[in-house]
Amino acid sequence: MTPPPNTLLTPATENAQVKATNGCGCSSSSSATDGLDEKMRTRIEKHPCYSEEAHHHYARMHVAVAPACNIQCNYCNRKFDCANESRPGVVSELLTPEEAAHKVLVIAGKIPQMTVLGIAGPGDPLANPEKTFRTFELIAEQAPDIKLCLSTNGLMLPEYVDRIKQLNVDHVTITINMVDPEIGSQIYPWVHYRRRRYKGLEAARILHERQMEGLQALKEADILCKVNSVMIPGINDQHLVEVNRVIREKGAFLHNIMPLISAPEHGTHFGLTGQRGPTPKELKTIQDNCSGNMKMMRHCRQCRADAVGLLGEDRSQEFTKDKFMEMAPQYDLELRQEVHSGIEKFKEEIKLAKAKVKPSERVKDSPKILVAVATKGGGIVNQHFGHAKEFQIFEVDANEAKFVGHRKIDQYCQSGYGEDATLEYVIQAIADCKAVLVSKVGECPKAELREAGLQVVEAYDVIEKVAREFYDQYLQTQPS
Repeated sequence: MTPPPNTLLTPATENAQVKATNGCGCSSSSSATDGLDEKMRTRIEKHPCYSEEAHHHYARMHVAVAPACNIQCNYCNRKFDCANESRPGVVSELLTPEEAAHKVLVIAGKIPQMTVLGIAGPGDPLANPEKTFRTFELIAEQAPDIKLCLSTNGLMLPEYVDRIKQLNVDHVTITINMVDPEIGSQIYPWVHYRRRRYKGLEAARILHERQMEGLQALKEADILCKVNSVMIPGINDQHLVEVNRVIREKGAFLHNIMPLISAPEHGTHFGLTGQRGPTPKELKTIQDNCSGNMKMMRHCRQCRADAVGLLGEDRSQEFTKDKFMEMAPQYDLELRQEVHSGIEKFKEEIKLAKAKVKPSERVKDSPKILVAVATKGGGIVNQHFGHAKEFQIFEVDANEAKFVGHRKIDQYCQSGYGEDATLEYVIQAIADCKAVLVSKVGECPKAELREAGLQVVEAYDVIEKVAREFYDQYLQTQPS
Protein backbone atom coordinates (compact mmCIF):
# COMPACT_ATOMS: atom_id res chain seq x y z
CA MET A 1 0.00 0.00 0.00
CA THR A 2 1.28 3.44 -0.92
CA PRO A 3 1.12 5.71 2.12
CA PRO A 4 -0.33 9.20 1.68
CA PRO A 5 2.26 11.94 1.17
CA ASN A 6 3.24 13.68 4.38
CA THR A 7 2.75 17.13 2.89
CA LEU A 8 -0.94 16.59 2.26
CA LEU A 9 -1.77 13.65 4.49
CA THR A 10 -3.84 12.37 1.59
CA PRO A 11 -3.36 9.72 -1.09
CA ALA A 12 -3.22 12.37 -3.79
CA THR A 13 -1.39 11.54 -6.99
CA GLU A 14 2.16 12.80 -7.46
CA ASN A 15 0.91 15.29 -10.02
CA ALA A 16 -1.68 16.70 -7.62
CA GLN A 17 0.93 16.89 -4.88
CA VAL A 18 3.21 18.98 -7.07
CA LYS A 19 0.38 21.32 -8.03
CA ALA A 20 -0.73 21.75 -4.41
CA THR A 21 2.40 23.69 -3.44
CA ASN A 22 2.54 24.30 0.30
CA GLY A 23 -0.53 22.10 0.79
CA CYS A 24 -0.98 20.57 4.21
CA GLY A 25 -3.10 18.09 6.03
CA CYS A 26 -4.82 20.43 7.77
CA SER A 27 -16.42 7.49 15.80
CA SER A 28 -18.68 5.66 15.71
CA SER A 29 -17.73 2.16 14.68
CA SER A 30 -16.21 0.82 11.49
CA SER A 31 -19.75 0.07 10.44
CA ALA A 32 -20.79 3.69 10.81
CA THR A 33 -22.32 3.78 7.33
CA ASP A 34 -23.99 0.36 7.50
CA GLY A 35 -27.68 0.49 6.68
CA LEU A 36 -27.48 3.84 4.87
CA ASP A 37 -28.79 4.23 1.36
CA GLU A 38 -26.53 5.57 -1.37
CA LYS A 39 -27.96 9.09 -1.17
CA MET A 40 -27.26 9.33 2.55
CA ARG A 41 -23.75 7.91 2.15
CA THR A 42 -23.03 10.60 -0.42
CA ARG A 43 -24.25 13.32 1.93
CA ILE A 44 -21.86 12.34 4.73
CA GLU A 45 -18.90 10.67 2.99
CA LYS A 46 -16.75 13.82 2.95
CA HIS A 47 -17.92 15.33 6.23
CA PRO A 48 -15.37 14.46 8.94
CA CYS A 49 -17.85 15.05 11.78
CA TYR A 50 -20.72 13.02 10.36
CA SER A 51 -18.58 10.13 9.09
CA GLU A 52 -15.97 8.39 11.26
CA GLU A 53 -14.27 7.10 8.11
CA ALA A 54 -14.13 10.58 6.55
CA HIS A 55 -12.38 12.09 9.56
CA HIS A 56 -9.25 10.06 8.78
CA HIS A 57 -8.96 11.73 5.37
CA TYR A 58 -10.92 14.98 5.05
CA ALA A 59 -10.42 18.29 6.88
CA ARG A 60 -12.75 20.98 8.18
CA MET A 61 -12.43 24.58 9.21
CA HIS A 62 -14.44 26.94 11.40
CA VAL A 63 -14.66 30.71 10.96
CA ALA A 64 -15.23 32.95 13.99
CA VAL A 65 -17.88 35.41 12.82
CA ALA A 66 -20.46 34.94 15.59
CA PRO A 67 -19.34 36.51 18.90
CA ALA A 68 -22.70 37.06 20.64
CA CYS A 69 -24.58 34.36 22.53
CA ASN A 70 -28.16 34.24 23.79
CA ILE A 71 -27.75 31.69 26.59
CA GLN A 72 -25.25 31.05 29.37
CA CYS A 73 -23.91 27.55 29.94
CA ASN A 74 -22.15 26.68 33.18
CA TYR A 75 -19.41 24.92 31.17
CA CYS A 76 -18.68 27.81 28.80
CA ASN A 77 -16.47 30.88 28.97
CA ARG A 78 -16.01 32.53 25.60
CA LYS A 79 -12.62 34.01 24.75
CA PHE A 80 -11.95 36.08 21.62
CA ASP A 81 -8.16 36.45 21.73
CA CYS A 82 -6.85 33.12 23.01
CA ALA A 83 -4.32 31.04 21.10
CA ASN A 84 -3.62 28.40 23.76
CA GLU A 85 -6.86 26.77 24.87
CA SER A 86 -8.33 24.00 22.75
CA ARG A 87 -12.07 23.95 23.44
CA PRO A 88 -15.33 25.32 22.03
CA GLY A 89 -16.00 29.02 22.54
CA VAL A 90 -12.37 30.01 22.06
CA VAL A 91 -10.82 31.88 19.12
CA SER A 92 -7.71 33.93 18.46
CA GLU A 93 -9.53 36.71 16.64
CA LEU A 94 -12.96 37.59 15.28
CA LEU A 95 -13.58 37.98 11.54
CA THR A 96 -15.99 39.85 9.34
CA PRO A 97 -17.91 37.77 6.78
CA GLU A 98 -15.67 39.14 4.03
CA GLU A 99 -12.49 38.23 5.93
CA ALA A 100 -13.92 34.79 6.67
CA ALA A 101 -14.72 34.14 3.00
CA HIS A 102 -11.20 35.19 2.02
CA LYS A 103 -9.75 32.84 4.63
CA VAL A 104 -11.86 29.95 3.34
CA LEU A 105 -10.65 30.47 -0.24
CA VAL A 106 -7.02 30.64 0.91
CA ILE A 107 -7.25 27.46 2.95
CA ALA A 108 -9.26 25.62 0.29
CA GLY A 109 -6.23 26.13 -1.95
CA LYS A 110 -3.62 25.29 0.67
CA ILE A 111 -5.54 22.29 2.02
CA PRO A 112 -7.50 20.80 -0.90
CA GLN A 113 -8.87 18.00 1.27
CA MET A 114 -10.75 20.61 3.33
CA THR A 115 -14.38 19.82 2.52
CA VAL A 116 -16.45 21.47 5.25
CA LEU A 117 -16.87 25.04 6.46
CA GLY A 118 -18.60 25.40 9.80
CA ILE A 119 -19.71 28.34 11.90
CA ALA A 120 -19.74 27.39 15.56
CA GLY A 121 -19.12 30.60 17.45
CA PRO A 122 -17.44 31.68 19.56
CA GLY A 123 -21.03 32.57 20.50
CA ASP A 124 -24.09 31.17 18.75
CA PRO A 125 -24.38 31.56 14.95
CA LEU A 126 -28.13 32.18 15.15
CA ALA A 127 -27.64 34.92 17.74
CA ASN A 128 -25.60 36.57 14.96
CA PRO A 129 -27.79 35.77 11.95
CA GLU A 130 -26.69 38.57 9.60
CA LYS A 131 -22.99 37.76 9.95
CA THR A 132 -23.59 34.01 9.78
CA PHE A 133 -25.76 34.01 6.67
CA ARG A 134 -23.67 36.64 4.86
CA THR A 135 -20.61 34.42 5.38
CA PHE A 136 -22.46 31.41 3.97
CA GLU A 137 -23.64 33.43 0.97
CA LEU A 138 -20.11 34.54 0.07
CA ILE A 139 -18.65 31.05 0.37
CA ALA A 140 -21.48 29.40 -1.57
CA GLU A 141 -20.86 31.83 -4.43
CA GLN A 142 -17.10 31.37 -4.59
CA ALA A 143 -16.49 27.78 -3.42
CA PRO A 144 -19.56 25.73 -4.34
CA ASP A 145 -17.98 22.34 -3.57
CA ILE A 146 -17.48 23.12 0.12
CA LYS A 147 -20.18 21.81 2.47
CA LEU A 148 -21.72 24.36 4.80
CA CYS A 149 -22.75 23.58 8.37
CA LEU A 150 -23.47 25.37 11.60
CA SER A 151 -23.68 24.55 15.30
CA THR A 152 -26.27 26.14 17.54
CA ASN A 153 -27.79 25.93 20.99
CA GLY A 154 -31.16 25.77 19.23
CA LEU A 155 -32.87 28.71 20.94
CA MET A 156 -33.45 30.61 17.68
CA LEU A 157 -33.31 27.63 15.32
CA PRO A 158 -37.06 27.43 14.50
CA GLU A 159 -36.97 30.99 13.10
CA TYR A 160 -34.15 30.23 10.68
CA VAL A 161 -34.65 26.71 9.32
CA ASP A 162 -36.11 28.03 6.06
CA ARG A 163 -33.12 30.35 5.57
CA ILE A 164 -30.72 27.53 6.39
CA LYS A 165 -32.42 25.33 3.79
CA GLN A 166 -32.37 28.12 1.21
CA LEU A 167 -28.60 28.46 1.59
CA ASN A 168 -28.14 24.69 1.15
CA VAL A 169 -26.69 24.28 4.63
CA ASP A 170 -27.12 20.52 4.79
CA HIS A 171 -25.72 19.78 8.27
CA VAL A 172 -26.78 21.40 11.55
CA THR A 173 -25.59 20.53 15.05
CA ILE A 174 -27.70 21.32 18.11
CA THR A 175 -26.24 21.08 21.61
CA ILE A 176 -28.92 19.34 23.69
CA ASN A 177 -27.87 18.49 27.22
CA MET A 178 -31.28 17.71 28.70
CA VAL A 179 -34.91 17.01 27.93
CA ASP A 180 -35.94 17.69 31.53
CA PRO A 181 -35.94 21.39 32.51
CA GLU A 182 -35.23 20.48 36.14
CA ILE A 183 -31.88 19.09 35.01
CA GLY A 184 -31.44 21.94 32.54
CA SER A 185 -31.74 24.50 35.33
CA GLN A 186 -28.49 23.10 36.78
CA ILE A 187 -26.70 23.68 33.45
CA TYR A 188 -28.11 26.99 32.17
CA PRO A 189 -28.25 30.04 34.50
CA TRP A 190 -30.18 32.12 31.93
CA VAL A 191 -31.41 32.49 28.38
CA HIS A 192 -32.14 35.70 26.51
CA TYR A 193 -35.25 35.23 24.39
CA ARG A 194 -37.44 37.85 22.68
CA ARG A 195 -35.83 40.78 24.46
CA ARG A 196 -36.20 39.24 27.92
CA ARG A 197 -33.79 37.38 30.17
CA TYR A 198 -35.20 34.26 31.79
CA LYS A 199 -33.56 32.40 34.66
CA GLY A 200 -33.67 29.02 36.34
CA LEU A 201 -36.41 26.52 35.50
CA GLU A 202 -38.24 28.87 33.15
CA ALA A 203 -35.08 29.48 31.14
CA ALA A 204 -34.43 25.74 30.80
CA ARG A 205 -38.06 25.09 29.81
CA ILE A 206 -37.96 27.69 27.03
CA LEU A 207 -34.67 26.36 25.71
CA HIS A 208 -35.93 22.76 25.76
CA GLU A 209 -39.13 23.62 23.89
CA ARG A 210 -37.25 25.58 21.24
CA GLN A 211 -34.69 22.82 20.78
CA MET A 212 -37.40 20.23 20.23
CA GLU A 213 -39.22 22.51 17.79
CA GLY A 214 -36.01 23.16 15.88
CA LEU A 215 -35.08 19.50 15.73
CA GLN A 216 -38.50 18.66 14.31
CA ALA A 217 -38.22 21.46 11.74
CA LEU A 218 -34.82 20.19 10.56
CA LYS A 219 -36.29 16.75 10.05
CA GLU A 220 -39.15 18.14 7.99
CA ALA A 221 -36.68 20.20 5.92
CA ASP A 222 -34.49 17.12 5.30
CA ILE A 223 -31.45 18.72 6.92
CA LEU A 224 -29.13 16.30 8.70
CA CYS A 225 -28.91 16.97 12.42
CA LYS A 226 -26.15 15.96 14.79
CA VAL A 227 -26.88 16.42 18.49
CA ASN A 228 -24.03 17.25 20.85
CA SER A 229 -24.49 16.46 24.53
CA VAL A 230 -21.98 17.43 27.21
CA MET A 231 -21.71 14.67 29.83
CA ILE A 232 -21.67 16.22 33.32
CA PRO A 233 -21.24 13.63 36.10
CA GLY A 234 -23.85 13.88 38.81
CA ILE A 235 -26.06 16.23 36.77
CA ASN A 236 -27.02 14.76 33.39
CA ASP A 237 -24.86 11.66 32.97
CA GLN A 238 -27.60 9.08 33.55
CA HIS A 239 -30.19 11.37 31.94
CA LEU A 240 -28.35 11.23 28.59
CA VAL A 241 -29.92 7.85 27.82
CA GLU A 242 -33.31 9.61 27.87
CA VAL A 243 -31.90 12.45 25.76
CA ASN A 244 -30.73 9.86 23.27
CA ARG A 245 -34.17 8.25 23.10
CA VAL A 246 -35.97 11.55 22.55
CA ILE A 247 -33.67 12.92 19.86
CA ARG A 248 -33.77 9.61 18.00
CA GLU A 249 -37.57 9.71 17.93
CA LYS A 250 -37.48 13.28 16.65
CA GLY A 251 -35.16 12.46 13.76
CA ALA A 252 -31.60 13.27 14.80
CA PHE A 253 -29.08 11.50 12.57
CA LEU A 254 -26.10 11.30 14.94
CA HIS A 255 -25.48 11.66 18.67
CA ASN A 256 -22.20 13.00 20.01
CA ILE A 257 -21.82 12.54 23.77
CA MET A 258 -18.69 14.42 24.78
CA PRO A 259 -16.96 14.95 28.12
CA LEU A 260 -17.29 18.09 30.20
CA ILE A 261 -14.17 20.26 30.02
CA SER A 262 -13.86 21.84 33.45
CA ALA A 263 -10.28 22.96 34.06
CA PRO A 264 -10.32 25.81 36.64
CA GLU A 265 -8.01 27.94 34.51
CA HIS A 266 -10.71 28.20 31.82
CA GLY A 267 -12.81 30.29 34.17
CA THR A 268 -16.13 28.49 33.66
CA HIS A 269 -18.67 28.15 36.47
CA PHE A 270 -18.22 24.39 36.60
CA GLY A 271 -14.45 24.76 36.52
CA LEU A 272 -14.43 27.23 39.39
CA THR A 273 -16.86 25.21 41.52
CA GLY A 274 -14.96 21.94 41.15
CA GLN A 275 -17.42 20.05 38.93
CA ARG A 276 -15.40 17.18 37.48
CA GLY A 277 -15.58 15.77 34.01
CA PRO A 278 -16.20 12.07 33.29
CA THR A 279 -13.45 9.48 33.19
CA PRO A 280 -12.84 7.76 29.84
CA LYS A 281 -14.53 4.64 31.22
CA GLU A 282 -17.62 6.58 32.33
CA LEU A 283 -17.87 8.28 28.96
CA LYS A 284 -17.54 5.03 27.04
CA THR A 285 -20.16 3.34 29.22
CA ILE A 286 -22.77 6.00 28.43
CA GLN A 287 -21.85 5.98 24.74
CA ASP A 288 -22.16 2.19 24.67
CA ASN A 289 -25.53 2.35 26.42
CA CYS A 290 -26.82 4.68 23.72
CA SER A 291 -25.07 3.21 20.67
CA GLY A 292 -27.66 0.52 20.00
CA ASN A 293 -30.33 3.14 19.50
CA MET A 294 -28.75 5.41 16.88
CA LYS A 295 -25.42 6.25 15.30
CA MET A 296 -22.92 7.44 17.89
CA MET A 297 -20.09 9.87 17.18
CA ARG A 298 -16.95 8.99 19.13
CA HIS A 299 -14.31 10.90 17.18
CA CYS A 300 -15.24 14.46 18.25
CA ARG A 301 -12.31 16.64 19.37
CA GLN A 302 -14.41 19.49 20.86
CA CYS A 303 -12.84 21.95 18.44
CA ARG A 304 -12.11 25.62 18.85
CA ALA A 305 -14.42 27.98 16.98
CA ASP A 306 -11.57 28.78 14.58
CA ALA A 307 -10.14 25.27 14.13
CA VAL A 308 -8.44 24.34 10.85
CA GLY A 309 -7.33 20.90 9.65
CA LEU A 310 -8.06 17.28 10.27
CA LEU A 311 -10.00 16.44 13.44
CA GLY A 312 -7.45 16.17 16.22
CA GLU A 313 -5.24 18.71 14.46
CA ASP A 314 -5.52 22.47 14.87
CA ARG A 315 -3.57 24.64 12.44
CA SER A 316 -5.44 27.85 13.18
CA GLN A 317 -2.25 29.65 14.25
CA GLU A 318 -0.81 29.14 10.76
CA PHE A 319 -3.72 31.13 9.34
CA THR A 320 -4.13 34.13 11.62
CA LYS A 321 -5.58 37.29 10.08
CA ASP A 322 -2.25 39.01 9.59
CA LYS A 323 -1.09 35.99 7.59
CA PHE A 324 -4.08 34.90 5.50
CA MET A 325 -5.05 38.45 4.49
CA GLU A 326 -1.64 38.70 2.79
CA MET A 327 -2.23 35.47 0.85
CA ALA A 328 -3.90 35.44 -2.55
CA PRO A 329 -6.64 32.79 -2.81
CA GLN A 330 -5.64 29.82 -4.97
CA TYR A 331 -8.96 28.02 -4.98
CA ASP A 332 -8.69 25.43 -7.76
CA LEU A 333 -11.77 23.26 -8.16
CA GLU A 334 -10.04 20.90 -10.59
CA LEU A 335 -7.14 20.30 -8.22
CA ARG A 336 -9.49 19.77 -5.30
CA GLN A 337 -11.46 17.20 -7.27
CA GLU A 338 -8.22 15.44 -8.22
CA VAL A 339 -7.11 15.26 -4.60
CA HIS A 340 -10.52 13.97 -3.51
CA SER A 341 -10.40 11.32 -6.22
CA GLY A 342 -7.03 10.20 -4.85
CA ILE A 343 -8.48 10.03 -1.35
CA GLU A 344 -11.34 7.83 -2.51
CA LYS A 345 -8.91 5.46 -4.26
CA PHE A 346 -6.82 5.27 -1.11
CA LYS A 347 -9.93 4.56 0.97
CA GLU A 348 -10.60 1.59 -1.30
CA GLU A 349 -7.08 0.29 -0.58
CA ILE A 350 -7.78 0.65 3.14
CA LYS A 351 -11.08 -1.18 2.72
CA LEU A 352 -9.38 -4.09 0.93
CA ALA A 353 -6.69 -4.31 3.62
CA LYS A 354 -9.37 -4.46 6.32
CA ALA A 355 -11.23 -7.20 4.45
CA LYS A 356 -8.15 -9.42 4.43
CA VAL A 357 -8.08 -9.61 8.23
CA LYS A 358 -11.82 -9.98 8.72
CA PRO A 359 -12.86 -13.52 9.75
CA SER A 360 -15.05 -15.43 7.31
CA GLU A 361 -17.50 -16.22 10.12
CA ARG A 362 -18.35 -14.20 13.20
CA VAL A 363 -16.70 -15.51 16.38
CA LYS A 364 -19.00 -15.73 19.38
CA ASP A 365 -18.01 -14.69 22.90
CA SER A 366 -14.72 -13.17 21.80
CA PRO A 367 -13.00 -11.23 24.62
CA LYS A 368 -12.50 -7.52 23.96
CA ILE A 369 -9.39 -5.45 24.63
CA LEU A 370 -8.40 -1.83 24.06
CA VAL A 371 -5.34 -0.64 22.13
CA ALA A 372 -3.98 2.90 21.76
CA VAL A 373 -2.93 4.09 18.30
CA ALA A 374 -0.60 6.93 17.29
CA THR A 375 -1.73 8.24 13.92
CA LYS A 376 -1.48 11.41 11.82
CA GLY A 377 -4.53 10.40 9.82
CA GLY A 378 -5.34 8.28 6.80
CA GLY A 379 -6.45 5.33 8.94
CA ILE A 380 -2.84 4.22 9.33
CA VAL A 381 -0.44 3.63 12.22
CA ASN A 382 1.96 6.32 11.06
CA GLN A 383 3.11 8.46 14.00
CA HIS A 384 6.13 8.35 16.28
CA PHE A 385 5.21 7.81 19.94
CA GLY A 386 7.01 10.96 21.02
CA HIS A 387 5.14 13.13 18.51
CA ALA A 388 1.64 12.04 19.50
CA LYS A 389 -0.63 14.66 21.08
CA GLU A 390 -3.45 12.15 21.36
CA PHE A 391 -4.08 8.44 20.93
CA GLN A 392 -7.01 6.93 19.10
CA ILE A 393 -8.53 4.09 21.11
CA PHE A 394 -9.73 0.93 19.37
CA GLU A 395 -11.72 -1.90 20.92
CA VAL A 396 -10.52 -5.17 19.40
CA ASP A 397 -11.91 -8.69 19.40
CA ALA A 398 -11.71 -11.65 17.02
CA ASN A 399 -14.22 -10.01 14.67
CA GLU A 400 -13.17 -6.39 14.30
CA ALA A 401 -11.14 -3.45 15.51
CA LYS A 402 -13.63 -0.69 16.31
CA PHE A 403 -12.80 2.95 16.98
CA VAL A 404 -14.30 3.91 20.36
CA GLY A 405 -12.65 7.20 21.31
CA HIS A 406 -9.48 9.21 21.73
CA ARG A 407 -7.31 10.37 24.61
CA LYS A 408 -5.63 13.77 24.47
CA ILE A 409 -2.16 13.55 25.95
CA ASP A 410 -1.67 17.24 26.80
CA GLN A 411 -4.40 17.14 29.43
CA TYR A 412 -2.39 14.52 31.32
CA CYS A 413 0.91 16.36 30.99
CA GLN A 414 0.10 19.88 32.18
CA SER A 415 1.47 19.34 35.67
CA GLY A 416 4.47 17.25 34.67
CA TYR A 417 8.07 18.39 34.51
CA GLY A 418 10.38 16.95 31.89
CA GLU A 419 10.23 13.76 29.84
CA ASP A 420 9.89 11.35 32.75
CA ALA A 421 6.87 13.18 34.19
CA THR A 422 5.32 13.49 30.74
CA LEU A 423 5.64 9.76 30.09
CA GLU A 424 4.08 9.03 33.46
CA TYR A 425 0.96 10.96 32.48
CA VAL A 426 0.85 9.38 29.02
CA ILE A 427 0.89 5.93 30.61
CA GLN A 428 -1.86 7.05 32.98
CA ALA A 429 -3.98 8.17 30.02
CA ILE A 430 -3.88 4.77 28.30
CA ALA A 431 -3.46 2.48 31.31
CA ASP A 432 -6.58 0.48 30.42
CA CYS A 433 -5.12 -0.50 27.04
CA LYS A 434 -3.17 -3.68 26.34
CA ALA A 435 -0.90 -2.22 23.66
CA VAL A 436 0.36 0.94 21.99
CA LEU A 437 0.56 0.88 18.18
CA VAL A 438 3.14 3.35 16.84
CA SER A 439 5.34 3.81 13.79
CA LYS A 440 8.40 4.20 16.03
CA VAL A 441 9.33 4.61 19.70
CA GLY A 442 12.58 5.13 21.57
CA GLU A 443 14.10 2.34 23.64
CA CYS A 444 13.68 4.11 27.00
CA PRO A 445 9.95 4.87 26.69
CA LYS A 446 9.44 1.43 25.17
CA ALA A 447 10.92 -0.17 28.28
CA GLU A 448 8.79 1.95 30.62
CA LEU A 449 5.62 1.20 28.65
CA ARG A 450 6.31 -2.52 28.89
CA GLU A 451 7.06 -2.21 32.59
CA ALA A 452 3.63 -0.59 32.98
CA GLY A 453 2.01 -3.59 31.27
CA LEU A 454 1.60 -2.06 27.81
CA GLN A 455 2.88 -4.00 24.82
CA VAL A 456 4.54 -1.88 22.12
CA VAL A 457 3.88 -2.63 18.46
CA GLU A 458 5.93 -0.76 15.86
CA ALA A 459 4.37 -0.83 12.41
CA TYR A 460 3.34 1.31 9.44
CA ASP A 461 0.10 -0.16 8.17
CA VAL A 462 -3.68 0.02 8.33
CA ILE A 463 -4.82 0.43 11.93
CA GLU A 464 -7.33 -2.42 11.87
CA LYS A 465 -4.79 -4.80 10.35
CA VAL A 466 -2.10 -4.04 12.96
CA ALA A 467 -4.63 -4.18 15.79
CA ARG A 468 -6.08 -7.53 14.70
CA GLU A 469 -2.63 -9.07 14.24
CA PHE A 470 -1.68 -7.95 17.75
CA TYR A 471 -4.95 -9.35 19.10
CA ASP A 472 -4.25 -12.80 17.66
CA GLN A 473 -0.78 -12.79 19.24
CA TYR A 474 -2.20 -11.52 22.53
CA LEU A 475 -4.71 -14.36 22.75
CA GLN A 476 -1.93 -16.91 22.36
CA THR A 477 -0.27 -15.58 25.52
CA GLN A 478 -3.41 -15.84 27.63
CA PRO A 479 -4.18 -18.90 29.74
CA SER A 480 -6.80 -21.14 28.12
